[in-house]
Amino acid sequence: MTFELIATVALRALAVLGVITSTLYSMMVVLGVRRFRRRAAAAAKKPAFLPPVSVLKPVHGNEPGLEENFASFFQQNYPEYEILFCARHDDDPGLATARRVAARFPQVTARILTCGEPPWPNARTFSLEIMRRAARHSILVTSDSDVRVGPDYLASVVAPLADPNAGMVTCLYRGVTRHGLWAQLEAMGMSVEMTSGVLVAEMLEGMRFALGPSMVMRQSTVEKIGGFKLAAQYYADDFVLGKWTAAAGETVVLSSYIVEHHVLNASFKKSMEHQQGWATSTRFSRPMGHLGELLTYAVPYGLLALAVFAAGHLLLGVTLLAITILDRVLLCLLVAGRVVRDRAACRKAWLYPLRDFMGFCFWVRSYCGSRCLRYRGDPYELLPQGRLRKLRES
Repeated sequence: MTFELIATVALRALAVLGVITSTLYSMMVVLGVRRFRRRAAAAAKKPAFLPPVSVLKPVHGNEPGLEENFASFFQQNYPEYEILFCARHDDDPGLATARRVAARFPQVTARILTCGEPPWPNARTFSLEIMRRAARHSILVTSDSDVRVGPDYLASVVAPLADPNAGMVTCLYRGVTRHGLWAQLEAMGMSVEMTSGVLVAEMLEGMRFALGPSMVMRQSTVEKIGGFKLAAQYYADDFVLGKWTAAAGETVVLSSYIVEHHVLNASFKKSMEHQQGWATSTRFSRPMGHLGELLTYAVPYGLLALAVFAAGHLLLGVTLLAITILDRVLLCLLVAGRVVRDRAACRKAWLYPLRDFMGFCFWVRSYCGSRCLRYRGDPYELLPQGRLRKLRES
């Protein structure tokens, strides 16, 4: 056999294998969705658990929709809670927004803190540690500034802590944006790709990580794993906090509540940089899981099939491509419609095959691109295990 023939056979085998593995992955997502919905129905029947809680909100600058995001936390149907905001400096425009919103809801206790320039690589975790030490209650609810929730959020996410073995609760999220195509594709990645991966991982090995937009922890759990200081050495601090909580023998619970994660990156460049940064960080945070993601993409294998079967077996190549496109459209409709309730993603499910191909490109580049990224405007370098090293501006 000639080298050309061997290469053709190998590529055809790879294309068929990829179509099979991506289809099997979608079937696993179906099982994960059914499992999640059954658990959500069971959780709705459990009695209320409403201890006092402290909500911690790191702030860094202003952003579109910030006032509405903050206001949603002041409108909770919850008996007793406080909200703490923390930024580096008192003149941060995000804190001005927090003060303005707090004045609209005087019935909710709100406090404004500052932490100065962070001595740790991950500035977000430094502000969380400052707020944790100032918090009055033993249960902490952390969420990012670009998160918006409904009035039943606190009651829903705190409820699993009625189980004394539960040390952390985290939430899935749907991507929300009012911007153009690239922001919409990023939002679809949050709603569908991220959710699919979480549901399958949770089904196979349980929750051994957390999702940063919403985390609930006991003060005792945070202290047990060494506070937020250790996590501040990592880019994916949410991942390691969940990992360490599980390693400490406490359960990480995936809540049935879905939060809104608002996509702020309107331009092509910023959207691509943000998504590439997360793909690269995942490679360092969980290298084996990230490597396995190669088997979950569908459209790249369909395109490969079309290319390698075009000579002599065009119909087969077209069929395999059609299978992968249909697979991703149905996956989008399932996850967006039945789990995160993302109507925008359902209406544009025909776009999701493009997002699947983009995800594959981010995956490839995570192995051959730069280790450097920017977060909140600051430059960083990713080190082994997902650790961070802050860089000086050139």
